[in-house]
Amino acid sequence: MTSLAPFFASYPAALPVTALLLGLIVGSFLNVVIHRLPIMLERTWRRQCDELTGKTSAAEESYNLLVPRSQCPACGHAISAAENIPLISFALLQGKCRGCGKRISWRYPAVELATGLLSAGIAWHFGFGLATAGALMLTWTIIALSVIDYDHQLLPDNITLPLMWLGLLFNLSGVYVSIDSAVIGAMAGYLSLWTVYQVFRLVTGREGMGFGDFKLFAAFGAWLGWQQLPLIILFSSFVGAIVGLGGILLLGRGRSVPIPFGPFLCLAGWVALLWGDAITRSYLQFARISL
Repeated sequence: MTSLAPFFASYPAALPVTALLLGLIVGSFLNVVIHRLPIMLERTWRRQCDELTGKTSAAEESYNLLVPRSQCPACGHAISAAENIPLISFALLQGKCRGCGKRISWRYPAVELATGLLSAGIAWHFGFGLATAGALMLTWTIIALSVIDYDHQLLPDNITLPLMWLGLLFNLSGVYVSIDSAVIGAMAGYLSLWTVYQVFRLVTGREGMGFGDFKLFAAFGAWLGWQQLPLIILFSSFVGAIVGLGGILLLGRGRSVPIPFGPFLCLAGWVALLWGDAITRSYLQFARISL
């Protein structure tokens, strides 16, 4: 890894371009994760329910992130490698399935493009090193979490919990914050939202958020430290309130329609990853001047 450092130092644009291309490839895989992981979890839960009730589960074909091959949901046409090149295949196919001619969702190239651009931004911001490697992993993970939560109002434990432990692992050597700050951040992130949840439930008799939100917030605490938690929760709540109000006023969405909070947490966490310290310093400086 260190042997690559002189090359990227001599050609500053090479690292963001490499991250862009890598991000496009990873984005294609994230589309698979986003589509298949909720189905895999549902099948697992169904089998577990059958075991508890003594029912015999029906035999199912293997279904995971690798098999079966990706196929068109409309006609079952198996997607070849040539049809699965990020962005390029979508453009060459004019956004249509080669088998049946039906439209391919714009989400697939959108996820690929977003992953590529955000990856390039990470590489440009952090430069060559361990911080970029970790930030890329965090970025890719929260992209998948955001879309899954948007679709299913679900933040899977098998993503959020490893993400938290991975943040602690990176901070053992202080890549982003000290390990003390990371551990406190993980604890404070979980307990703060858990407390809000319990109080809201006692007052209203309803659940205001899911346990996945607690674990995701804890993961950001593990990556960025407890110091960034106020910024993340304030920013995510503000954006979520604006989006929710816009949905009510512009789209006629009912007030009782739940809005997934995960995407807003992910957006705020990514902003804090890149500019959290600068935003916090600017706010404190402004506060001192105002006082």
